[in-house]
Amino acid sequence: RLPLPPSLHWVDIDLPGILDYKTESLRDEKPVCRYEAVAADLKDRPARQEIFARLGAGSSRAILITEGLLVYLQPEHVASLATDLHAPPSFQFWVIDLASPELLQRLNRIWGKQLKESPLVFGPAEGTEFFRPYGWREAQFRSTWEEAQRLKRTMKGAWLWNLIGRLSPKKVRERFKRFSGIVLLERE
Repeated sequence: RLPLPPSLHWVDIDLPGILDYKTESLRDEKPVCRYEAVAADLKDRPARQEIFARLGAGSSRAILITEGLLVYLQPEHVASLATDLHAPPSFQFWVIDLASPELLQRLNRIWGKQLKESPLVFGPAEGTEFFRPYGWREAQFRSTWEEAQRLKRTMKGAWLWNLIGRLSPKKVRERFKRFSGIVLLERE
């Protein structure tokens, strides 16, 4: 468990069905911070603007986490979300997961049939620079691959990819580090 301050206000915004599943799964758990579940579709701009305005007014310094969301959105929806998240001054940091266009192509090719209903879409060629016009800049980027190794949570066959990586030119290894990552964005 993370040592979370009791004053922390954790707000979980998700689609109603997913949120119902999460709250049911966690019903016997006691939160170590103030927890609020908000059922909403973040693609509904007026609804999310209302939620963000309320949350922004009730906090002095917030960090936002949108793990597993952006990859399913069109670039214009991500831009709109980035703009709306930047509106409340108390929203200081934003944690995202980000895939490269190359990774999305591979995943959609491999899992195309399973992803037919929800294809993987967002993987900007410019990487984290995509967010700069909307008031966010990269503060930290952690390679998903390197973090999996650090945490000893690699996929089957990782040894082969590690070997291929070691044998690849430096330029290819550097590109692979940004293949997929966890990014901390901060307000500009």
